[in-house]
Amino acid sequence: MGAIPSVMSMFAKLDGKTALVTGASSAGFGRHFAHVLADAGAAVVVSARRKPALDELVQDIVGKGGKAASVAMDVTDIASVTAVMSEHGPFDIVVNNAGVSVGNPILDQTEDDYDFVINTNLKGVWNVGKEAARGMKDAGVAGSIINIASITGLRQVQAISPYAISKAGVIQMTKQMALEFARYDIRVNAIAPGYFESDLTRDYFKTERGQALIQRVPMRRLGDYKSLNGPLLLLASDDSSFITGSVIAVDGGHLLSPL
Repeated sequence: MGAIPSVMSMFAKLDGKTALVTGASSAGFGRHFAHVLADAGAAVVVSARRKPALDELVQDIVGKGGKAASVAMDVTDIASVTAVMSEHGPFDIVVNNAGVSVGNPILDQTEDDYDFVINTNLKGVWNVGKEAARGMKDAGVAGSIINIASITGLRQVQAISPYAISKAGVIQMTKQMALEFARYDIRVNAIAPGYFESDLTRDYFKTERGQALIQRVPMRRLGDYKSLNGPLLLLASDDSSFITGSVIAVDGGHLLSPL
């Protein structure tokens, strides 16, 4: 009998797989996910509306020995999405990360505010997930779609209601897609991050109000982007071949905190 490979040597190898990451132009989850998938061996296509920022990301990945390409795509425009799928697909892995938010109480929000968030965060996930699954199905690819949700889709939060509503919709959409796509061996799961430091939130978390929020997290700290690597690679790899319709919260126990 030959040597049995260790669990660590088997886990999350993505050699030969192609991955699409949406919303990868800004410093944040998308760029991090692209690097992680490329480091694991996947050929990564990064997309967003702003291509110059994507080209810089591609240079960084290729400079480290990875495989990457960039493409401009508007997730709210189905023609833009189908064009990318036709040119670069079918993908083995799709990370639905594109997202936006507005920070006003409901009574101060406009219809344009609401539409802007819902169209990107919810309709965009629908467009990309549906068309990616269509390409996987037609090509006979046993694929993995990973939707980036949020703990705000599972709890309530002040002043960003369209964002929370959209993420709650993403969670339900994940389960609906998982149910319908399972027959084609296409898995659909979600990651629901808690609070992480980013360029947009760094100054807020230095304030008294921001520090108070951190203290309500049972682990008493913000998330480290590295803590997302395990869930991402698990769901992207064949190690999760029997996992679909799941939502993995990465939040330091925030969902467990009392109301």
